[in-house]
Amino acid sequence: MTRVAILGAAGYTGLELIKILLRHPEVEITALADRLEGQPHVATIHPSLIGRLDLRLETLTPAELAARAECVFCCLPHGVSATIVPQLLDAGVKVIDLSADYRLSDPETYAAWYNQKHPDPGRLGKVAYGLPELFREQIRGSSLVANPGCFPTSAILALAPLLKAGLIEPRGIIVDSKTGVSGAGRSPKLTTHYPECNESVSAYNIGRHRHTPEMDQILSKVAGEPVEVIFSPHLIPMDRGILTTTYSVPRREVTEDELFQTVRSFYANEPFVRVVPHLPATKDSLGTNFCDITVRTVRGRIVTISCIDNLIKGASGAAVQNFNIVYDYPETVALL
Repeated sequence: MTRVAILGAAGYTGLELIKILLRHPEVEITALADRLEGQPHVATIHPSLIGRLDLRLETLTPAELAARAECVFCCLPHGVSATIVPQLLDAGVKVIDLSADYRLSDPETYAAWYNQKHPDPGRLGKVAYGLPELFREQIRGSSLVANPGCFPTSAILALAPLLKAGLIEPRGIIVDSKTGVSGAGRSPKLTTHYPECNESVSAYNIGRHRHTPEMDQILSKVAGEPVEVIFSPHLIPMDRGILTTTYSVPRREVTEDELFQTVRSFYANEPFVRVVPHLPATKDSLGTNFCDITVRTVRGRIVTISCIDNLIKGASGAAVQNFNIVYDYPETVALL
């Protein structure tokens, strides 16, 4: 049995973590932390948890978290997480970090895209990137895992087999993604206010989205050469889910059958990637830790389509999958 705490438990990812971990036979949730006035009971913040978990959301120091838990799921914003994580690690606690703070390898890249200096630059480039399908052995036994971003998960899983096999050009890859409103988090914002986003589709952060360097970095590792993507995210008036379509140029003539064979072979032993013949939809993976992928050839281009639940495979489900690997539990526990 592993005692765990969730830091930043009031948000959507915190709720999903709680729901998944409550059905994990090897986990005891011992602390929930957030900076909310009055230390409210978790059921007042997440009413779906009434009668399921008797804990309050407390303001806890790293030392207090370490006294109660062996592992902390850190759901804090970027820039904040990296001020807390070093103290947790020094106290002997393992951390699954759901922020962007430890995903990138270079402090200068982080500063350029996140408009601030990294609080813990010495660890960058030394932290396991929490995409098990590509980095399972690095994750195993790690004291700190950097959970991937939701958009990068959908794009990287779709493109990695093709880049690894040398089937597509590494430059000029277009990644077009549609996401539900929950991807923006629970804090109120004008762009996610119901009258603003309902019955409307909008692009945002074109050329400036912070997941771009994460995609470039991980796909470059897979390809063994520099990869550069053009990333275009769009907000869709639905609660959750991501549909990502990628467009790339083949390096040689290739058939759809060969593409399917390549992707299926790459993910043959992966429990949470489903290579499907049809065009997947976000409802196919809703509420699951699956990523559904298909591939097509269209007018001399290779098109992939992938779907995930942004709050599960794109965040909390992936975090529990990484937790299972770190602690050598069966990888699918609580996720199937």
